Amino acid sequence: MFSCRRLGGGLVQAGGSLRLSCAASGFTFDDYAIGWFRQAPGKEREGVSCISTSTGNTYYTNSVKGRFTISSDNAKNTVYLQMNSLKPEDTAVDYCAALLYCGSEREGGIDYWGKGTLVTVSS
Repeated sequence: MFSCRRLGGGLVQAGGSLRLSCAASGFTFDDYAIGWFRQAPGKEREGVSCISTSTGNTYYTNSVKGRFTISSDNAKNTVYLQMNSLKPEDTAVDYCAALLYCGSEREGGIDYWGKGTLVTVSS
């Protein structure tokens, strides 16, 4: 399971920043990649970012490159997503998840989900 927190308010203005964190428990942290996903009303869930806890390799969807940063603290079993320069189109419910590897979600390779966190960005 994950214990997830939001550092900052859930409603932010365009151009603002927010940080999400998920602390893992109940499974071996470095056996998994940790990904962030989001889903906006009326849209399909999309992958936002992913990090391999063993290699440190990272992945970002094109729409957030240069604005979001994923990081991990393996000693704390925690993954962070720093979101800067937020845009209205970033409005969504965000989730962290444990994956077999970054990209395995396309084949159903997700074992654990964190609780969704709503992020609303106003123009």
